[in-house]
Amino acid sequence: MNSANDNDRDDVPEFYSSPPCMMHLVDPVSGRVVPEADLRQQLDLKRWRKAERERLIALRVAIPAEERRRHSAKIVEALDGVLGDISGRIIGVYWPFRGEPDLRSWMEGLGDRGAVGVLPVVVEPRAPLAFRVWRRGDELEPGVWSIPVPVARQEATPDIVIAPVVGFDRACYRLGNGGGFYDRTLAALPRRPQILGVGYEKLILPTIYPQPHDIAMDMIITEGSILVG
Repeated sequence: MNSANDNDRDDVPEFYSSPPCMMHLVDPVSGRVVPEADLRQQLDLKRWRKAERERLIALRVAIPAEERRRHSAKIVEALDGVLGDISGRIIGVYWPFRGEPDLRSWMEGLGDRGAVGVLPVVVEPRAPLAFRVWRRGDELEPGVWSIPVPVARQEATPDIVIAPVVGFDRACYRLGNGGGFYDRTLAALPRRPQILGVGYEKLILPTIYPQPHDIAMDMIITEGSILVG
């Protein structure tokens, strides 16, 4: 699941200098008229999330490569402990991007354990992700943000989704990359999978100020802790 993400619905319009009628108060998602104070609060939250996202990504990228490898190994160890026997399961993983925990070796071994790995693919803007089957050695091509995605278009619905986080809070809400993809995807799946967020301990926030469209993870796993939603 590459890093196309989502509590991240930052597609809230800015105010016009001379708004036509009441259109500046219409929520672009629901179509309902929003009180101006609420809309300003949404815009404040949008700006705060954007600033925090930039700060946390810079913090993550600045972690030395060897330290990130150690953290990734600890996250993999914790994942194995949480998931146990994964035979017969379909597991959505992701290709690491901008310093995210690197689970590629673990993902490559899923087939040896009787599981099927799938990678997220952006189909179109503001639409749910598709999950394409990927096995060790399968051909990849650049997708959105040049993140590799499977060339083969075989799709499968994951039983487990492992999602990278930019930031997170102790209630297991995640701050993603800003595209809104994971929240849309999880809301659209025919059945709710087990949802595990993975990230680094230093990315924790007091809160992400979750909104109605934000979907909490079942767990957030870092190199030092496991938070349960």
